[in-house]
Amino acid sequence: MRRRKRGVKWQRLFVVAVVVAMAVVMGVLAKADAAPDIEMVFVKGGCFQMGDTFGDGGNDEKPVHEVCVKDFYIGKYEVTQGEWQAVMVNNPSKFKGDRRPVESVSWDDAQQFIAKLNLQSGRRYRLPTEAEWEYAARSGGKREEWVGTSNLENLEDYAWYRNNSVETHPVGEKKPNGLGIYDMSGNVWEWCQDWYNYVYYKESTRDNPQGPESETYRVLRGGSRDNNPLTLRASDRYGDTPWNRGSSYGFRLALSAQ
Repeated sequence: MRRRKRGVKWQRLFVVAVVVAMAVVMGVLAKADAAPDIEMVFVKGGCFQMGDTFGDGGNDEKPVHEVCVKDFYIGKYEVTQGEWQAVMVNNPSKFKGDRRPVESVSWDDAQQFIAKLNLQSGRRYRLPTEAEWEYAARSGGKREEWVGTSNLENLEDYAWYRNNSVETHPVGEKKPNGLGIYDMSGNVWEWCQDWYNYVYYKESTRDNPQGPESETYRVLRGGSRDNNPLTLRASDRYGDTPWNRGSSYGFRLALSAQ
C-alpha cells in the first residue's frame, strides 16, 4: 500500500510539473504573439499645396501642386526598437534602446514587419504615401517649412539633426507638430510607400496620389540625426533602393480611416 501511495504521489507531481511547464510555454508563446500597441494619430483629410512652397528646395519638389488626401491615421512616433523586436525578435539598429527608433532597415524589411504585425494584430497597417506623409508633417497641410515650425531658430525644439545630435534619440523627446506627431523632421529617415520619381510632381494626380506605378527607388522623407536643416524640410524628397538598409533609415506606420 505504501508503494502504491508513493507511486500515485509521484504521478501527481509529474502531472503538476507537466501542467506548469505547459503554462510557462504557453505564456512565452502568448507574449511572443502579442502585437505591440502602436500609438496612432487621426489626421483629418483635406487639400494642400504640396511641394517647395518656400522656394529653397530641389527641382524634384516642383512644381508646387494641389493634392487632396482622405482621412487616415499615422504613427504618433517612429516605430521603435522595442516594437520591432516584439514582432521580428532581432534588432538591426546601431544605436540601441527600446524607445529609440529602429534604424538600418530597408523598405523591404519594413514590409516584412508590417505583414507580421498585421497577422498579430488583425489590423491593416501600411506605410504612409508620400502625400499623406507631407500633409501630416505640415500639421494638416499648413505652410510649414519644417515639422512644427518655419523658424530656423526654433528647429532644435522639434528635431534631432546635425546641430544637436551624433546618434538617434528616444522618440517623443522633442516638441510635436500641430497634430501631436513627433520626430517627423530628423532622428531617422522615414520610408514611404511610393516609388520615387524625380519629375513625378509634373504628372501627379490631385486626389490621393499613390506615386508612380514602378521605378527603381522608394521614397524617404524627413531627414535624420546627421543631416542639415535643408534636408529636414517637410517638402524635401529622397529615394533609395528598397533593399538598402541605410544606417539612418527607419519608418512610421499608417492606417486608412475607411
